[in-house]
Amino acid sequence: MQNKMRIAKFIANAGYCSRREAEKLIEKRIVRINNNLCLHPSDTVSENDKITIGKQIIKLSQTIKLWKLYKPIKYICSNKDEQNRKKIFDLIPSDFPRTISIGRLDFMSEGLILLTNNGDYSRKLELPDKGYERIYRVCIRGKIEKKYLEIINKGIEINKIIYKKIKIKIDKSDKNFTWLIVKLKEGKNREIRNICKYFSWQIVKLIRIQYGPYKLGDLKVGEIKEIKLIKHA
Repeated sequence: MQNKMRIAKFIANAGYCSRREAEKLIEKRIVRINNNLCLHPSDTVSENDKITIGKQIIKLSQTIKLWKLYKPIKYICSNKDEQNRKKIFDLIPSDFPRTISIGRLDFMSEGLILLTNNGDYSRKLELPDKGYERIYRVCIRGKIEKKYLEIINKGIEINKIIYKKIKIKIDKSDKNFTWLIVKLKEGKNREIRNICKYFSWQIVKLIRIQYGPYKLGDLKVGEIKEIKLIKHA
């Protein structure tokens, strides 16, 4: 890296935390550049500068790495939790580099979570305007009328929140359960759960099986595996 970059971006790209969290660390006056206190997240640095957070030296990784994790239910996608719930980062082996999750799944959802050592790459995959499709398998208790799926596929407003067009179809069903395949790009907070609640559908399972070009595949619950970056992903 010959060009300079903002310190907050440097910290995020090093995989220490997100850019926003880096800005908070700077506000707390615990980030130093060449042993001098960093006073503002817009300060610029190069690879020749010594960056420290507390006593830890922060270095850029020359290679972007990517892992996929099968998140179990009753785990949160966060480093900290006031309720002391289990965290996906508890599943990562101790010899791993510091990782950042790409997007999130809620407490009772399971399936594919992507992890990376690079903050910029994480942000790239999360941005809605990049249009990375997320695909889910959703098990609903009971039968579902197709006319409701047609309504959802055209876009729907729930509690003054507009959910744009998504792709939802029945995968299989019997007298007790209906499995849906849901494809969406926007990924608003609890989007699938809010739509199901609106139609009084009881979710039994919600599993993310794909994020952009990356698939859950045969990964086992709680398992983590390094994967190759797909070009242009």
